[in-house]
Amino acid sequence: MDSSLDQEEPEPLQMTEEQQEPEHPWTKEEVLEICIDTFMVTSNDEEKNHVKPEPIKNQVISQDFSEAETQDQEGNYHKDSESKQDKAQKPEKRHIGEKRFPCTTCGKCFIKKGHLIVHMRIHTGERPFKCLSCGKSFTKKSVLDEHVRIHSGEKPFSCMICGKRFGRKCNLTYHMIIHTDERSFPCDTCEKTFRSKDALNKHQRVHTGEKPFFCVICGKGFSQKVHLTNHMRTHTDERPFPCNICEKTFRRKDLLNRHMRVHTDEKPFQCVACEKS
Repeated sequence: MDSSLDQEEPEPLQMTEEQQEPEHPWTKEEVLEICIDTFMVTSNDEEKNHVKPEPIKNQVISQDFSEAETQDQEGNYHKDSESKQDKAQKPEKRHIGEKRFPCTTCGKCFIKKGHLIVHMRIHTGERPFKCLSCGKSFTKKSVLDEHVRIHSGEKPFSCMICGKRFGRKCNLTYHMIIHTDERSFPCDTCEKTFRSKDALNKHQRVHTGEKPFFCVICGKGFSQKVHLTNHMRTHTDERPFPCNICEKTFRRKDLLNRHMRVHTDEKPFQCVACEKS
């Protein structure tokens, strides 16, 4: 027998597991389909027909497909990430200082709703802030705080020139004009000048005879509110100004000052003829 027949056939070459290329699910050929509105792009179509589909006219799809870029006539692209519905739902921008809260009674408008609430108390007569000492009530907490200083004697505002102290900042502002003697508010009738617009308005009632403050008990009218306040004490017998020496009380501060001269023996008024005081 031929010895060649006795020879064993060579075994086919076998690749080890390391040499074999691992098979993964994502390496298999799959058909990629991307649906964009009016046409379908597939990898099979591109391989068979060798023709790439044309994109949508005048629109470029971005990578995340979440926003589009619109092409104008000059070839420039502009992002248009907001739809018309989104723009409609977007809140309208407000201007700084815009008065958006109107009073339903008088039509006056306010920037903040809190200012409107305080204003409405003028119409409703509501005074939620009450003084625990005298029972007087106010529409604003800040006004009550100023009022309480009358009872406590606190005067946190001091003049840097003379050192005089005040319970209200507006009183200090008015006092500072005394040092400068600035009188920038003249009267059109008598040409008398005043340090503040409020003082000018009070003076003009002398010429017009206007008395806008009326007593609710007897109906008497007054040109200034302070005169009405002093008059009301004749009905209530309120005496808020006590003497700290003899404890006698008075309705007005000027009456207390006059009384204090009894204790101090002060005589500030002197006769120009005989010099008696």
